[in-house]
Amino acid sequence: MPTLRLALAQVNPTVGDLPGNAAIVREWSRAAADSGAQLVAFPEMMLTGYPVEDLVFRESFVAASQAALHRLAADLAGDGLGDLPVVVGYLDADGPARVSSEASPDRGPRDALALLHGGRVAATYYKHHLPNYGVFDEDRYFVPGDTLTVVRMAGVDVALTVCEDIWQAGGPFAVARQARVGLVVNINGSPYELDKDDVRLPLVQRRAAEAGAAVAYVNMVGGQDELVFDGDSIVVAADGTLLARSPQFAEHLLIHDVELPPAALDAPTGDLGEMRVDRVAVAPLPAAPAGTVEGGIAVRVTNEAEVWHALVLGLRDYVDKNGFRSVVLGLSGGIDSSVVAAIAVDALGPHRVVGVSMPSQHSSGHSRDDAADLAKRTGLDYRVEAIQPMVDAFLANMSLSGLAVENLQARVRGVILMALSNQEGHLVLTTGNKSELAVGYSTLYGDSVGGFNPLKDVPKTLVWKLATWRNAEAERRGSEPPIPDSSITKPPSAELRPGQLDTDSLPDYAELDAILAGYVDGDKGRDELVAEGHDPAVVDRVLRLVDGAEYKRRQAAPGTKISIKAFGRDRRLPITNRWREPSSS
Repeated sequence: MPTLRLALAQVNPTVGDLPGNAAIVREWSRAAADSGAQLVAFPEMMLTGYPVEDLVFRESFVAASQAALHRLAADLAGDGLGDLPVVVGYLDADGPARVSSEASPDRGPRDALALLHGGRVAATYYKHHLPNYGVFDEDRYFVPGDTLTVVRMAGVDVALTVCEDIWQAGGPFAVARQARVGLVVNINGSPYELDKDDVRLPLVQRRAAEAGAAVAYVNMVGGQDELVFDGDSIVVAADGTLLARSPQFAEHLLIHDVELPPAALDAPTGDLGEMRVDRVAVAPLPAAPAGTVEGGIAVRVTNEAEVWHALVLGLRDYVDKNGFRSVVLGLSGGIDSSVVAAIAVDALGPHRVVGVSMPSQHSSGHSRDDAADLAKRTGLDYRVEAIQPMVDAFLANMSLSGLAVENLQARVRGVILMALSNQEGHLVLTTGNKSELAVGYSTLYGDSVGGFNPLKDVPKTLVWKLATWRNAEAERRGSEPPIPDSSITKPPSAELRPGQLDTDSLPDYAELDAILAGYVDGDKGRDELVAEGHDPAVVDRVLRLVDGAEYKRRQAAPGTKISIKAFGRDRRLPITNRWREPSSS
């Protein structure tokens, strides 16, 4: 059987940076060629970055993508790489967007890939299945393709597909079987969520069975606003055997020799029912060097390790891709700010992280000590700014009491952090977790102030698990754990009044997070939650809090998505909303 030396380039593009993304393609194509690869594939919309959202509607951006593609083909040939077939995603269009009165239902912007070879665009393919759920709005932007592109190279037939094409049965993979291809290449911009790596391998195996062909799945890596991409590129044989797999959360060039059936000379072309098949022949390729290359299978990691790496990568890329030099956060000594500080230090290094202790008259001695201890353990820039004189100045001029005084303290802290941001150029990190965001347990323009929130999609119970895992990982590596034990073990408190605890206002977090997982992530109704064993009064109270806090969440900072349903793009509910979950009792 023929053998094709395949390279999957799991890389980190940036939305809108067409020259920079093209440079990545050239750099990694050179590495693939040096490894003897006969085909290299890059992720979905590699040239433009992904997702481009409403940039699709700018004709200048579409034109720039098309021009960059042809320039890249010529540059690869100029680099001496013209003989290497390069599969790269880009934004194309064969008509105006649907927002135009001249738009046609079967023409418009396209989520596309191109095969570059010999200094030119040798073949193109338009994504067939367009996702329109969760964080995806592709039916808003793109027109689906109806033609499967099959490329004959090195004596084998290779079908080209894009992302969602592999997540849906039928369509390109079913047609690939009819076309009798030996390999289906699928390029992806597949965002991370917890346990998604457990879903991908069975998915790729199912599509291999459907196509009757080997499948090469390449995914991007890196952060883009609230999304983070984890890589996890995969190669499986036609019988579903896992041949090679890349690590998560790291750029990686996966090289693997894949045995494939020879191209069938009588394979059908043209209209095959659901899609057409177009065939393109690529000039004979250089033979792969002697010997066999196996890409290896990366070891899977624990859930806590997976989430930690996602949060670190999401924060690092948000900071670096948006041009911030450093970050600043309020360091209270509590579990949330401690975990955010540790994430920030892992992402950026201690020299780029400023932690500010802002004690009031209600701040406990142990909280101040824990904040200072974390700063010493991590080496971040630690400062103390007492807020009581500022609070007293307000109270000397305003008559406030109760909750208003508690919120005033939080807002003074927010003013301090924003002042440091303005003065020194830091990005402010807010530290509220998903549980608090869900029930509105935060102060607008106070502890919620900031430009990015690493814990936005992390429930409180998972925050504790992450802290425990990170400390254990430090011990395993022989380094000092970053988070003081007392920050993990003490009862959580906002410390805005004497003796305050979170449980004064909220159910126990284990119970709260279980209800939130059902209501927020699972869209379960009140009666379903009660049937699962939750106290009806607690359910009613939590649902009221969640529904009433929508206006707060709409103003929250962006943060890395790690769950199946994050607040923001995933979950879109009206602020003005009188619907309440009915009770069957």
